[in-house]
Amino acid sequence: MAKKAVASLQTGSKRLTKAIKMVKSPKTGAYTFVESIMSPDEVNDWLKK
Repeated sequence: MAKKAVASLQTGSKRLTKAIKMVKSPKTGAYTFVESIMSPDEVNDWLKK
């Protein structure tokens, strides 16, 4: 993983975070982007996967 980006979103009373990470494909070696929207507490665990 070469990069990570995190943006905070607010919808109503819930605070959410959109996290984007680059993942290298084991087959081709190409990088793809994986996006997920989650609570701010879960971001570090998700980026470590």
